[in-house]
Amino acid sequence: MGAFGGGLGANGEVCGAVIGALAVLGLKFSRAEDDENEDLRMWSFTRELLWRFEDEIVGGSILCRDIAKVDWMNMKQLKEFYKSDALIECQRITGETARLVGELLERAEEGEPLVFAKNT
Repeated sequence: MGAFGGGLGANGEVCGAVIGALAVLGLKFSRAEDDENEDLRMWSFTRELLWRFEDEIVGGSILCRDIAKVDWMNMKQLKEFYKSDALIECQRITGETARLVGELLERAEEGEPLVFAKNT
């Protein structure tokens, strides 16, 4: 999962915390065998995860380049990132995303029904 860092292999694409969170939800709700059906709550929970990540955790984009404001291929920017408060912010984002996944999994265990509309 480490290769998710820096936005999918340091390309600045989707935040690795989001990809990891979606992977966990996929493991929980997707099918294990070809003849099984996916739990449709997967889509409800993944949508909520994305909405809340954008709205509550980062206040904007799901792209690492927009969140961290660093070009992961630029060694000077990379060194500056690891010496700055941006690294601490990245750690906060990762922790908050993990907390959100935990919340969603707990709600799934409680039998929460499907919801496809964004709560406003």
